[in-house]
Amino acid sequence: MSQFDVAVIGGSYAGMTAALQLARGRRKVLVVDAGQRRNRFATHAYGILGQDGRPPAEIAADGRAQLLRYPNVTCVEATVESIEKTADDFQLQTQQGEVYHASRVILATGVSDELPNIPGLRERWGRAVFHCPYCHGYELDEAPLGVLAVGEISMHQALILPDWGPTTFFINGAFEPSADQLRQLVQRNVTVERTPVEKITGGRAAANLQDGRIIELSGLFVATQLRHPHPLADQLGCAFEETPMGAVIQTDAMQATSIAGVFACGDSARAAGNVTFAMADGAMAGVAAHRSLMFEGLNI
Repeated sequence: MSQFDVAVIGGSYAGMTAALQLARGRRKVLVVDAGQRRNRFATHAYGILGQDGRPPAEIAADGRAQLLRYPNVTCVEATVESIEKTADDFQLQTQQGEVYHASRVILATGVSDELPNIPGLRERWGRAVFHCPYCHGYELDEAPLGVLAVGEISMHQALILPDWGPTTFFINGAFEPSADQLRQLVQRNVTVERTPVEKITGGRAAANLQDGRIIELSGLFVATQLRHPHPLADQLGCAFEETPMGAVIQTDAMQATSIAGVFACGDSARAAGNVTFAMADGAMAGVAAHRSLMFEGLNI
């Protein structure tokens, strides 16, 4: 049995940033990570100050190396299978049977992306099919782009995307824009395509329509549904917040969840995430967890 001040579950950008704050606060920190970053499908990461255009795996590896320079940090490559709140602390058990105890927990477990069931879509995820134009739009060089509708949430993507290139909005039977929404799309010079998409082919993202037409695109954007691959927030009884992209762990301004002593950060606690947001939320979660330890019992 090992005892820690804080256990950070998930060691990607949010989790490592949270752990870094705690390490610098001279707390004993455990980071448990299975190595499944959400952006592992992307070859390069953009929009991160000081890291723009670097492979995301390199950014994560550098962060981990810097974090491990602190002797009060322990990193374990494992998956936490169960977590429970005991009378004194939190008990974590990994799939390998290891048991750890911590006074505080930070959930940085991330999410997985559920894509529409269209052939060719998942194979191009992170290479020619994206969710965020701020992350990938600039590199598409103002070439033809597309938005694949999954519901009304896709209107937002269709309206912002023309700043990165001429845009076709594939309604795909997901919803019907209102008269006001159609007016907005016209104002933004968005082409509305109602014929359903059968599959995505080509070196980039060619939309093959049911009527036989093929619309060549440099990139296709789609709003995914978020899925939580780990049940730990449920096991702890954390409240969730529903968003158009799926449920996220509910947190306050300090990244505290509805369960005392549990904090959450990164994509599992934010509907529209990117690396910069994840690191910012991680920093807040780490500082907040540290403060809760420092001021415990002081009625501050």
